[in-house]
Amino acid sequence: MTNLDYYVMPWYQKFFVNIGLFFVSVGKGIAHFFCAIPGAIAGFFKMIVRGLAWYGKTLASGSIGTKLSYLIMGAGNLLHAQFIKGLIFLATEVAYIWFMINSGWTNILKLGNLGTTPRAEFFDEVYGIYRYPEEGAYDNSMLILLYGVFTIIITIAFISMYVANIKSSVYADECKSTGHKPPKFIDDIKNLFDGGFHKTLLFLPIAGILVFTITPLIYMISLAFTNYDANHQVPGNLFTWIGLNNFGKLMNSNLPLGKTFWNLLGWTLIWAVFATFLNYIGGIILALGINRKGVPCKGLIRTLFVMSIAVPQFVSLLVMRNLLAAHGPINETLLSLGWIRTALPFFTDPVWAKVTVIIVNLWVGIPYTMLMVSGILMNIPEDLYEAGRIDGASPVVMFTQITMPYILHVTTPYLITQFTGNINNFNVIFFLSGGGPETLDYYQAGKTDLLITWLYKLTVNSRDYNYAATIGILVFIILAIVSLVTFRNSGSYKNEEAFQ
Repeated sequence: MTNLDYYVMPWYQKFFVNIGLFFVSVGKGIAHFFCAIPGAIAGFFKMIVRGLAWYGKTLASGSIGTKLSYLIMGAGNLLHAQFIKGLIFLATEVAYIWFMINSGWTNILKLGNLGTTPRAEFFDEVYGIYRYPEEGAYDNSMLILLYGVFTIIITIAFISMYVANIKSSVYADECKSTGHKPPKFIDDIKNLFDGGFHKTLLFLPIAGILVFTITPLIYMISLAFTNYDANHQVPGNLFTWIGLNNFGKLMNSNLPLGKTFWNLLGWTLIWAVFATFLNYIGGIILALGINRKGVPCKGLIRTLFVMSIAVPQFVSLLVMRNLLAAHGPINETLLSLGWIRTALPFFTDPVWAKVTVIIVNLWVGIPYTMLMVSGILMNIPEDLYEAGRIDGASPVVMFTQITMPYILHVTTPYLITQFTGNINNFNVIFFLSGGGPETLDYYQAGKTDLLITWLYKLTVNSRDYNYAATIGILVFIILAIVSLVTFRNSGSYKNEEAFQ
């Protein structure tokens, strides 16, 4: 199909063509993503090899201070009279060695099997009672895994300091060879508020992410490769590594766990598509209607819709849950009027329940899109519409050729984040239907459960932490691929200055 064939198409045909091209580009992007993985891995190892080659060259040709820095951190700085910096590096090395001798090395060794001695009762002949051994006389797999992950994080941080120590010594050598004095500690402090101010600003956020996000994330990912379930609860029963067994069970649709996963994955994607695009289209229609010339009391109308945002979402969802209950006001009113003979199964029939949660979600989602699109509509240059009217364009043509492309260009990142958020939309399902109706066909899940609510039930109700962690990894992989590929194929990424 040529560009001329495309331009002479009616707008509805262009819409379907664009949808098809979008899915084709997404498919190509996913294929490119997986094809690029081997190259990325190879590039990573090449980077490591280049780094090792640089350190080998530095060790061979560096000064005495630099060579000593490979063994005693801070030695190069101390020899260049950078005493405070040198002592900081030296203290870091001493503290790490003390930590590894005291507990770190033990943590690493125990990480291999996650413990061998569970806590068990024994009969105390002195007191004539059964009692548990003292703490430290038995293993706790959960703590062993946590301490092991913590030790690995500490080791990575130490390696970063070790590399910085060598680079600092090399830089001091370069300064001396060019006739300049190596920077003193006070100079480094001043630089943190001048040329290196970005490092100062980023230090606390990055440290917070490492401590409160990365470390727990590594711990939770590790659980996916263990058998930490209801039958392996510490400290009475230890859990251990089982490799990719959990992933195999989830992928096997012949097993109850796999059947549940594939069914909930399909419903999760259907829910995310409807929840995202119905809210998006509804918000655009609402914004176009409110912003149309001649509509009175625009501010009041917007305020009425904003009120649904002002009320906490979980409150609105709980109210709607009570209204739509089998004996709620809506069913009771319809029964009393004689319009129905039995209560409508809003949450007791699987199909009704799925349609209900999608429709109720419109109430809490459309106002957000309406507000955002209203701001976009106010910023579309009026000259574009004036030029369209002069050329004889109809309102439909101006909407499809001016308004909608402008909105799509600006809101594509919003669409991607909304789609991602709806896949993990815990609140709507949990507070509205609770994942019900319940069924024996699924393992610990109901007909309207999303993967995220199923993950919650596996964690809280059945204590299958290994399966929950595995589901979390798979959801992350799906969202990462879809989000990255979609965004990189969007006009917002390829032509960010198109409507400026």
